[in-house]
Formats: sequence, C-alpha cells, structure tokens
Amino acid sequence: QLQASGGGLVQTGGSLRLSCAASGFTLDDSAIAWFRQAPGEEREGVSSIDFSDGSTYYAESVKGRFTISRDNAKGTVYLQMNSLKPEDTAVYYCAAGGDSLLIPGLYDYWGQGTQVTVSS
Repeated sequence: QLQASGGGLVQTGGSLRLSCAASGFTLDDSAIAWFRQAPGEEREGVSSIDFSDGSTYYAESVKGRFTISRDNAKGTVYLQMNSLKPEDTAVYYCAAGGDSLLIPGLYDYWGQGTQVTVSS
C-alpha cells in the first residue's frame, strides 16, 4: 500500500513537499515515481527514483524545480516542488514498480492521489 500526502493550495512561486509512504512491502528493489493528472488530461510522469541506487529521473517540465528523494529507513519518497506554476495543478499520484521509466503501465502499486492546486 502506498499513501500519498502533502498536497494543498499554494500561490504561484510557492512550494510544497509531497510524501509517499509504503507499507506492507519493501521498496529495496523498486522504483518509486510521481505521476500527475489534470482534469481532461492524460496521466503524465513527473519524476522517479530507483530505491536501490538512488538514481533519479525528471520530466523536462519540472527539471530544476522539483527534487525527488528517498528515506530508506522510513520507506518514504518525497517530492519537493519549488517555483510552482498554475500548470502544475493536478492530482499527484505515487506509484511503485520495478522500472524507473516514467510510463504508468510499468508500475504495479498506486497511491490514492493528493491534490495540488497552484493559484495565479
């Protein structure tokens, strides 16, 4: 089970930190990714991290603004989002899978989603 939290309402330029906590399974051999989906849009990959070696991947739209990190002991992944823009508004989902590519079909476990709203 994955539990996502940390969403909210923030003004343009503001920051939020999302958390994704895993329970019931180990993340040692997994990749954790954040996806987002805005109304009427397809789900898109935002960032991922390989839990074993810490390698990270980012969508071009968030590079330099978002940072993904992990806490192995807590089995938790964080997404620090800075310089937020209205176009970042979406429901953010965390997902666990065996591959760190930002392709939704590669992920087996999904959290419930947390809403991020950036006002202009």
